[in-house]
Amino acid sequence: MSFREILDFTLFSSQNYTLQVHHLFSALLIICLSWLSILLLKYFLRRQSARGRIDIGSQHAIYQIIKYIIIVIAIGLIMDNAGIKFTILLAGSAALMVGLGFGIQHVFNDFVSGFIILMEGTIRMDDVLQIEDGTVGRVKQIGLRTSKIETRDNIIMIIPNSKFINDKVINWSHIQALTRFNVDVGVAYGSDVQLVKTTLLSCAAEHNDIAKTPVPFVRFSDFGNSSLNFQLFFWSDKPFAVEHIKSDLRFLIDSKFRTAKITIPFPQRDLHIYNQQT
Repeated sequence: MSFREILDFTLFSSQNYTLQVHHLFSALLIICLSWLSILLLKYFLRRQSARGRIDIGSQHAIYQIIKYIIIVIAIGLIMDNAGIKFTILLAGSAALMVGLGFGIQHVFNDFVSGFIILMEGTIRMDDVLQIEDGTVGRVKQIGLRTSKIETRDNIIMIIPNSKFINDKVINWSHIQALTRFNVDVGVAYGSDVQLVKTTLLSCAAEHNDIAKTPVPFVRFSDFGNSSLNFQLFFWSDKPFAVEHIKSDLRFLIDSKFRTAKITIPFPQRDLHIYNQQT
């Protein structure tokens, strides 16, 4: 049996379709070429990123988009080579989509949202995000349907891409390098407010992750029910670790307040009892 005869050998045959050995060889060749193209694309983008021509976020977005395009083209070529009409399959898929109806609309929405994210570049790898429920995390992977973020507790969350499109999301990485934060503290009535201000500013000055410029400042925010309320404002370029910075500040504030004899009060109420004579 010649090589040509081996390629033309029929593996499966029906009234409307015939599968031959050369169909499998062609499919394998297309898969190998597609895989090689994806590897070359990844290598090229990494070289461009190493040279500083594109950032890592754009590198990932371009890679994902072109990779999906290559996969779709490869699938189309394999089907066309095997004698399966791609247009017929699309028509059948469309009919299936209509049949499934609302059951897959959220999945489809996630896919479209993933494509939008990759095209627009509003969310990129290693960006620090705060989603609508208050969770803060660093983007570790952007997929076509879902993305992964790593929270401050080192927990990987898998989030549908539609959440990033439809909900309110804060991208801390898109904000200017320094971001303003604050710590709230209350002191007892009768405290020396100037001493409170000086002490709070000294706490901010001692922390290495707090910027010296702009200069931190203190705001006397309110007369509370049980305390005089102050806010210490500061700037930092570490939004992902800001909760640790705030915790450090609170430790410092508590220590310095004890040294300066400044009291942080607990909630209290005055109870007046009247003795009504009968």
